[in-house]
Amino acid sequence: MSAEAKLEAWIHREWARRGPTACLLYPLSLLFRAVSASRRRRATPRRLSVPVVVVGNIYVGGTGKTPVTIALVRELRARGWHPGVVSRGFGREDDAVRLVTNASSAAEVGDEPLLIARESGAPVAVGRRRHAAAEALLAAHPEIDLIVSDDGLQHYALHRDVELAVIGARGLGNGWVLPAGPLRETPERLDTVDAIVLNTPNADTVASRTPRFAASSCFGPCQQLATGRFKDIDELSAELARDGSKALAAAGIAAPGRFFAMVRAHDIDCAELELGDHYDFAKNPFADRPEKMILITGKDAVKCARIPEIKNDPRIWVVGLEVRLDPYLIDLVHEKAADAAEALGRTPPEPPVESA
Repeated sequence: MSAEAKLEAWIHREWARRGPTACLLYPLSLLFRAVSASRRRRATPRRLSVPVVVVGNIYVGGTGKTPVTIALVRELRARGWHPGVVSRGFGREDDAVRLVTNASSAAEVGDEPLLIARESGAPVAVGRRRHAAAEALLAAHPEIDLIVSDDGLQHYALHRDVELAVIGARGLGNGWVLPAGPLRETPERLDTVDAIVLNTPNADTVASRTPRFAASSCFGPCQQLATGRFKDIDELSAELARDGSKALAAAGIAAPGRFFAMVRAHDIDCAELELGDHYDFAKNPFADRPEKMILITGKDAVKCARIPEIKNDPRIWVVGLEVRLDPYLIDLVHEKAADAAEALGRTPPEPPVESA
């Protein structure tokens, strides 16, 4: 585990309980709540010419929003929409509005927007000001008739027609806002969104009257980074079993435990390497590893693919992740977006006709 990952793990352990550290910081949380409430009251939401769906969370850091966004974009496209995606682009060099292209790097646009563009095939733009990013995206792609805002629940300057809050494996932690707890807003915020997406089996940890829908995950095709060829995860598992070899599962994501558990569920004996969320790979963490096979996430792959020393390592396989959303959640989003489109004077797409 990297030093960064150790620090992250310690912070989240403290945020999971109302211990001495959290209690000491609680007065600052009251100040944070006051400042956040003031900023929200002063925000003037700006409407776009198309409906806006926000996919966000109230827990700081990763809850699995990006895979949910990718799955949602795919499902909305199947319903006849032409979605585009906007995001801030965490960890990039500046806050300027940029369109994500094949030539973009994680330093320019962020690793998650790169992954969204690659996996969903949708046009993507990044910018601290989401409205400006969306306007640039609409100007470049006039076919877009719906915007999905990735991680924009607290960006109140952008008007939204549908709000989805994603709850990840850590739930709501100790239920306190920053810095005594992990929340950007109080748990009551969940009562005001349109739907909660449970990206975790711990559904009972969230108390809210808002409709909730489960998101399920499974591994898709795995791609060898050096050659681009594909294999099923169970094929890789069988290869390791025949040789009696051990793999390395490495992840630079917010909650890597679930990824490691899913790898082990495919009968893969693996060492685990937590890199820390948004790890930049400035240092090659695989250079001295003895394992025959290294399994990484798609989020890490978009950065590794630009580093020759890592990209050309034949041991590295990118494990595809497929998220499946509840059809009733897609119905809800489609209907609310269609109502918003009509209010804007636009004609929403007709649902596809199911074959007999």
